[in-house]
Amino acid sequence: MNEQADGGAVAVTGANSAVGKALLAQIAGRDTGRAVALVRREAALEGLPRSPRIASCVVTYEQPERLVETLAGADCVVHLAGILFESRTTSYRTGNVESTRALVAAAQSAGVRHIVLVSSLGADPRSSNGYFRSKGEAERLVIGSGLKATIIRTPLLLGPGTAGGRALLRTAAGRSARVLGGGSHRLRPLDVDDLCRAILGYCRESGASVRICAMVGPTILTQRELLQRTARLLGHDLTVRSTPVWLARLMTGLTGLIRTGGLTPAVIEVITSDEANLCVDRAPAGSLTPLSETLARLCETRAP
Repeated sequence: MNEQADGGAVAVTGANSAVGKALLAQIAGRDTGRAVALVRREAALEGLPRSPRIASCVVTYEQPERLVETLAGADCVVHLAGILFESRTTSYRTGNVESTRALVAAAQSAGVRHIVLVSSLGADPRSSNGYFRSKGEAERLVIGSGLKATIIRTPLLLGPGTAGGRALLRTAAGRSARVLGGGSHRLRPLDVDDLCRAILGYCRESGASVRICAMVGPTILTQRELLQRTARLLGHDLTVRSTPVWLARLMTGLTGLIRTGGLTPAVIEVITSDEANLCVDRAPAGSLTPLSETLARLCETRAP
């Protein structure tokens, strides 16, 4: 693994995620650079981009010595791992906070100089929302690491394979859809490839500093408008009906009394947040992909 990491390799956690795969594909398509792709399960190795300059490793955050060994020789680690939906086995604390704590400790021991953390708009360690609070706590761990830190807060990510892209296509595929609050909240969708280009740009930067920025897409529109634009690209019109947010929170709160995970009041708050109000200290991202191009590419991936 060290052989692949020599000369400024980038280690990528959550490499089997949509962002991870897109990031590795960009690395594989370039003439320089190497990557170490970290996943937690053997099965997650399937589907990773293949390249002589990409090594892969199965390692968990409960294996600190193995994690240090895997990171040894890397100049930068990109931390993509995290969860929005809790489960019976993984909570926001374990999935977002403790995983980051383990990664920071391993990076310090391995001599990594730079951590790039992909976070979320709304991240705040003081938030009453468990997801936003865990993301804010993860950011605080990275900032306090003593290493160079770049934190990129992201909005809804769109592109082939992204959770947001799949949900958008699924909802827009019918003639009518019922969505939370009628889809009145505003979004700043970002093309996943634009995010990956920005990540690689930050990885190449030198110097010691801490940077926190938001990276958002070029278009502001409501969820309703996004759904209807996507439906038209799929060849039909879409009628959007409303499910009251308060009712959804009440029902999911009651469901949470008998099961863990899935849609919860915290998740509802996250997915109905107004992204236009959460954008502060916007990152200079250069040329961004127009939303029309992102949606066209996304719709092309839908099976007929």
